[in-house]
Amino acid sequence: MRDQWGLGLQFIIVTIIMVATTNTCLGARNINSTVACFEHERLALLKFKHSVRDDYGMLSSWVGNDCCRWERVMCDGATGNVESLHLRGDFGSYLLSKKMGTSLRELRHIKYLDLSGNSFQGNRIPGFIGSLKQLSYLNLSNACFSGIIPHNIGNLSNLKNLDLGSSPRYCYDRLIGSIPESIGKLAALTALSLYGNKLSGTIPDSIGQLSKLQFLDVSSNRLIGSIPVSIGQLSKLSSLDVSYNSLEGEIYESHFANLSMFKEFNPFQDLCPHGCERSHHSFHGSLPQQPSGPLTNLPNGVANVDDEDFFEQVLYLQNNTFNESIPRSLCKRTDLVYLDLSKNRLTGEIPKCFKNMQNLAFLRLSSNGLSGIIPSFIGHFSKLGSLNLNDNNFSGELPAELWNLSELCVLDLGDNAFCGNIPEWIGEKIKSLRVFRLHKNNFTGGIPRSLCTNIDLQILDVAHNSLTGTIPHCLGELQGMRDGHYYGIGFSESTEEGLVQVMKGSSLEYTNTWYYVNNIDLSSNKFVGEIPVELTTLSELVGLNLANNHLSGGIPEDIGNMKALNSLDLSGNELGGMIPPSIAALTFLSYLNLSNNNLSGQIPTGNQLQTLIDPSIYTGNKDLCGPPLPKNCSNPDDPTITPNKKYEAAHEPNKVWFYVDIICGYATGFWGVIVVLMLKKQWRHKLFMFAEESHIDPLKCK
Repeated sequence: MRDQWGLGLQFIIVTIIMVATTNTCLGARNINSTVACFEHERLALLKFKHSVRDDYGMLSSWVGNDCCRWERVMCDGATGNVESLHLRGDFGSYLLSKKMGTSLRELRHIKYLDLSGNSFQGNRIPGFIGSLKQLSYLNLSNACFSGIIPHNIGNLSNLKNLDLGSSPRYCYDRLIGSIPESIGKLAALTALSLYGNKLSGTIPDSIGQLSKLQFLDVSSNRLIGSIPVSIGQLSKLSSLDVSYNSLEGEIYESHFANLSMFKEFNPFQDLCPHGCERSHHSFHGSLPQQPSGPLTNLPNGVANVDDEDFFEQVLYLQNNTFNESIPRSLCKRTDLVYLDLSKNRLTGEIPKCFKNMQNLAFLRLSSNGLSGIIPSFIGHFSKLGSLNLNDNNFSGELPAELWNLSELCVLDLGDNAFCGNIPEWIGEKIKSLRVFRLHKNNFTGGIPRSLCTNIDLQILDVAHNSLTGTIPHCLGELQGMRDGHYYGIGFSESTEEGLVQVMKGSSLEYTNTWYYVNNIDLSSNKFVGEIPVELTTLSELVGLNLANNHLSGGIPEDIGNMKALNSLDLSGNELGGMIPPSIAALTFLSYLNLSNNNLSGQIPTGNQLQTLIDPSIYTGNKDLCGPPLPKNCSNPDDPTITPNKKYEAAHEPNKVWFYVDIICGYATGFWGVIVVLMLKKQWRHKLFMFAEESHIDPLKCK
């Protein structure tokens, strides 16, 4: 969740000035005062001290008879009445209390009460607060109060600053119930902060009675309904944050038409505290079109930046369901640096009058229904660092004028209908790219080699196009993927706008962490040739997806050098040979897909590979064997045959010649003897005589 204090930069500045002024003045009174405090007030303070646990000695000076000399207590120098209690806690020093008690009700003249940052452990805001009618400053933020806001808080007619905000980082117990209508009676109120609680119901119409209100923050609650039209009566309002609720409805001209001092507006409704969906709870309708409407009266969003000039030049209207066209009234905002209309239902083309918005550094129109071509005048936005037009219906070729965007860091045109070749000027003229995403378009041709000059490139996604040729070897020169140089771009980290990448087999949206992701996705194209071995030098690459191409050859032997690889998908190609044993060195690998190739041999084992037990990641490779496949292989060199069969196959020719020799020898010997006996009569006679003499009579063997 975004930093809640980021919204109220001016709120905080005003508060600090008020606190400093009060401290200085009241402190001076104490120093010069010779009037001791009243006994009943001293006893009330001591009773409060005994009702809390002070492990850090915040109240250690509260001894003696004159409470006006105690630390954190300020008295009126003329009357001796306690006027101010500065009991702000922090992580290093704070009070704890299971039961606050009512002793402070005796401080009838108190004007300044700060109990923020302590832990009152689910205590309700005491009802006597409404009787302290001299209060002009009340801060109970992050003090872990629970229950409802007391209705008698409307009795504090002198109150100028009311802070009941809370953060789950500090407190489990927070305020519940509705914002009381009585809050509209606080006629002197200039700042109201209720952020980070569990308040429900609607924003009361009585808010419109706070004619002096300058800052209103009701963000991160469970509010429903619409922004009341009475907001338009707050002529001095400069900051309105209604984000992170379940608000919906249209935003009308009447909401902001009279707000001449309006500078900050955050209607972001994407995260709903109790499980609602953005499509059900978001602002909708058409954005105001009038040139004098709220879009030209500085209804800025909030950016968590320190530069005050930037702070007044930001407009967030993302994550709602605004429809129809982008209002031409925006063209009057020539001061805008940051414009975010993403994740709405806007249609039509980018207005031609946008050409006057020359100060834009961030333009985000993604996730709408916008169409047409990219206007050539965008190429003249010389300060543009991020251009997000993804997830729309844009078409046509990339205009040549875009090469003027020499400061461009992010170019996301994914999920549109762009066509043509990827131009060479992408790398020749633009050398600062860190994100280059053309995912799911109709681009043809090859990857320009000039892209490799963007050495800080962290995300290269051209998947689901019709690109051809070989994968450039020079991609191994991308230092951002090799040396792990991570960069932020301006204050883009503070936005909720995400970057979608296919990792681990599914689409994942990275918001505040995308600049830590190094990814190459060239899948679902028509690339041929071998996988460049130079890619294995990208030791900081987290994801590599080359699936569904026509790649051949083998998996590079040094694949194990890609130490940061978390997701590897080489499926649906024509890769052959054995899986390199070094793949077992990828200790961060949690997703692997090598299916539907021509790989053979035994699957390597060891380390992280032992956890990847789904056999589908290897299917479609008929000559692979070993776990997790059911096919066993005992000889890693050629597991397609058993050792006996392999021996027999290896010696099959020798066996054949052996039997041929035997047959030939037998035939030669047999026919040789027969032929000699036939030709030599004398030899036949001697052979018969020998047989006659060698005959033995069996009767003589007794």
